[in-house]
Amino acid sequence: MAISLLIVLIALGLLHLRPQLARWGGDRPFRRWVRQLGDTSGVGRVVLALLLPLVLCAAVAWLLGRLPLAELWQMLFALAVLLYAFGPREFEADLEAIVQAPDGLQREATAQALTEDGETVTWQAAALGEAVAYAALRRRFGVLFWFFLFGPVGALAYRLAQTLGRDRSLQLDDASAVSARHVANALDWLPAQLLTLTLAVVGHWEAVIGAWQRWHAQAATNSWYSVGPGFLGAAARADAISDIEGGDGYAEDRTDPLAELVRLRSALLRALLAWLSVVALVVIGGWVA
Repeated sequence: MAISLLIVLIALGLLHLRPQLARWGGDRPFRRWVRQLGDTSGVGRVVLALLLPLVLCAAVAWLLGRLPLAELWQMLFALAVLLYAFGPREFEADLEAIVQAPDGLQREATAQALTEDGETVTWQAAALGEAVAYAALRRRFGVLFWFFLFGPVGALAYRLAQTLGRDRSLQLDDASAVSARHVANALDWLPAQLLTLTLAVVGHWEAVIGAWQRWHAQAATNSWYSVGPGFLGAAARADAISDIEGGDGYAEDRTDPLAELVRLRSALLRALLAWLSVVALVVIGGWVA
């Protein structure tokens, strides 16, 4: 766990200095592999698409462990995989591009980079907050969660599952697309729960927890894989929105989207520090024990 924490800190530092590192690997080999599986469909195609890269990742890690200076080579390999998994673009760099855009139209256009599944992000505080929360989950917190649990194989599995399940440019057949979305949603479930709780701690507790409880009260039993972590989007909207009674008798949202973006960016940074602090405490506890 201590080595994993060190790798994460190095990766985050490198991405802060060189955001383009999140794009270094590209998805072309994976896309070619998925296209070659065109004769299969459904669950079988999804399993085959994910299994080969993950087996190769585990095999490389195992082989590196047999070389001189094995721990160093394995650490560098894990760092490379983690940087790839943080892609396809660096999360903080996308937020900074929105903040630095010259006007509202440019900011709304730039905000479309937050989503990978073709959904449109409107320049409105609640919708923007939801898009930022999902981007943070899938390009940072979800990757960290599975990396801390299963190392580079876990981080790679999460990244490839998200690409397969949410990138419509892959043009999967209907059965494969449904199965891939189910896998992506399932891998989102646990880190999204933790991220929602963390946002409640660092943000507006009552609004976030209230939205989380309402979503779960209405959710179907299979929602953890069939519809994805909608509770995170609901919590982000509840955290962002500020409805007041307008003069015409209707509730209107007067929250500034840019101000909300800056606020949520700060909250997500505090959430990241909270996650890393918990891991650090686990490491220190292991040393003391």
